[in-house]
Amino acid sequence: MTLRIFDLTGKEMAALLRNEHKTAGVHAITFEAQKLPSGIYLYRLQAGEFVETKRMVLIR
Repeated sequence: MTLRIFDLTGKEMAALLRNEHKTAGVHAITFEAQKLPSGIYLYRLQAGEFVETKRMVLIR
């Protein structure tokens, strides 16, 4: 499983998970975003063939 954060230009801002194995179920990931400015970011979750990209808004 891989979970990465991108800015709107496509630049990777953080990698929260890198090819980690997770068991089936619900998981929580803490994201320390102090170094990122307010704005809109994309997060992409990849698990095997499954890929999902969603948008998030960071407001300070």
